[in-house]
Amino acid sequence: MNKEDTQSLNLSKYNIITPVFEFDQYNIGAEDIKSEAEQLIKQGDEAKECKGLFTVKTASRWIEQAKTRPIPKMLFGEFWFEGELCILFADTNLGKSILAVQIGNSISKGEQIRGFKLETLKQTILYFDFELSDKQFENRYSIKFEQHYSFDNNFIRVEINPDAVIPEDQTFEDYLNHSLERSINETGAKVLIIDNITYLKNETEKAKDALPLMKHLKALKTKYGLSVLVLAHTPKRDSTRPLSVNDIQGSKMISIFMDSCFAIGESHKDKSIRYLKQIKARQNERVFDAENVCICQIDKPLNFLQFEFLDYGTEREHLREITEQDKGQKIIEAMELKKQGISNIEIARRFGVSEGAIRKWHKKANESETDS
Repeated sequence: MNKEDTQSLNLSKYNIITPVFEFDQYNIGAEDIKSEAEQLIKQGDEAKECKGLFTVKTASRWIEQAKTRPIPKMLFGEFWFEGELCILFADTNLGKSILAVQIGNSISKGEQIRGFKLETLKQTILYFDFELSDKQFENRYSIKFEQHYSFDNNFIRVEINPDAVIPEDQTFEDYLNHSLERSINETGAKVLIIDNITYLKNETEKAKDALPLMKHLKALKTKYGLSVLVLAHTPKRDSTRPLSVNDIQGSKMISIFMDSCFAIGESHKDKSIRYLKQIKARQNERVFDAENVCICQIDKPLNFLQFEFLDYGTEREHLREITEQDKGQKIIEAMELKKQGISNIEIARRFGVSEGAIRKWHKKANESETDS
């Protein structure tokens, strides 16, 4: 057999190999293959978009991704939306916990609080109560420990177990965070209320502790698609000044990670009156700013302690009036900070005034020292 015959024979072998793809046998169609190919291409594109710490995409790709996500709905009016890590802060004894339980109760029952929109259906909420004992909680939601308020089973209250044994290789904070994540996994809850921030990390007013705390909460929010409301205290503040983000403990670090924030203020016209003010918003413009705060009072109709919406108003009408003594004390405190080497800009931030005002205070203080 010559060379040409051999080649012809080899070619004929290949010609009789006719592959048959039995798609129907395995329930695979052309659309399945196309979909798989598109998925592999997408994964390849996403891998290219990861640049170490960053995810880099065109603006159009970001929008295409965002279009696949649901539009966030209101959980407590314009103050708190789905998918947000929100901070609620106030001074001691102004009713943070009362309002937080009321919000949680509203979501768990799918019933809005009068004056504040609720756009979601009823769902499970986890309320981490690190403030009240079970007996104190009972007292708030009963009539002298009888005729108790009926909570929905969607409202799950969580306490620290005093008999729990912390593993030797973990700190209290690490074990608490692990337990928090386990509670999320086992209940399937998408809404968390944490009362309050000081029990998740020690000394949260210090930036070094506030930063890892907020990172952890932000990570949990992203991982599980959560909506998180965290309660926080304010350090001692000047009640003549409007509420601002600077009044939150550890404010500089916390403000970086929070999506939204609102505060409870006390009216100095009437000690029974509270007002709610939006401090930060990402979903929309601030609706309830200093010129349009929500005026409420705390009341207990029957067996449920709650905030009752009254009206809208301005913050300034509820602030304490500034006296000459107040002005003098502010100047003294500002000059003490100046002696510590703190800049005029930082002092102005702390007092909620302009840098020019600090320069005037400094001049006035110098004049007083010269006269004396």
